Amino acid sequence: MKRTTLTFLIISIMAIVSCKKSAETQNTENHAEHQQPETSTPNTKSPPATAMGNIGETHVHISYHSPRVRGRNIFGGLVAYGEVWVTGAHKATTVDFSTNVRIGDSLIESGKYALFTIPGQEQWTILLNKNYDQHLADEYDPELDVLRYVTQAETITHTQEELLYQVQEGVHEGSIIISWANVKVSLPIQTIAKEQ
Repeated sequence: MKRTTLTFLIISIMAIVSCKKSAETQNTENHAEHQQPETSTPNTKSPPATAMGNIGETHVHISYHSPRVRGRNIFGGLVAYGEVWVTGAHKATTVDFSTNVRIGDSLIESGKYALFTIPGQEQWTILLNKNYDQHLADEYDPELDVLRYVTQAETITHTQEELLYQVQEGVHEGSIIISWANVKVSLPIQTIAKEQ
């Protein structure tokens, strides 16, 4: 009888320990599914970056790679004037609007777009393009543009070492600001009032 009770007790303890380890493993696996993938590469010269913010009820999310100046002549040198630029590095920069927005006279439907620019000494053209999944501007097709917006280039007094995107938030209006080296440009965005 003692031997049977002892055997039963040992089997019960082993079953409990086994179930606990199985549950811990399962919880760890489930938690790992929700982890964000590691995106930073310590040795890259143009690390991945994001910028996001809300303009009214519209969430704006920008994903890009951020090159550094590193003492180079950027505009009119590394980045040619008058040519389509990925406005980042590696993959096309993407901008995702959660709702429809208005930029200038254009209605931009909610969704994800590639953001390219054509830098100039005084003016830049900012492009939104339907083909957001491409390397640099290798597959850029102007037929897929949903926006071409001309804006003034501003000179900034300090050197912006890393390419920086910012979302300037607002209740009804805001903007995407792009700064690098000694230049800053803005893309104004307006929310569209919902019909009641």
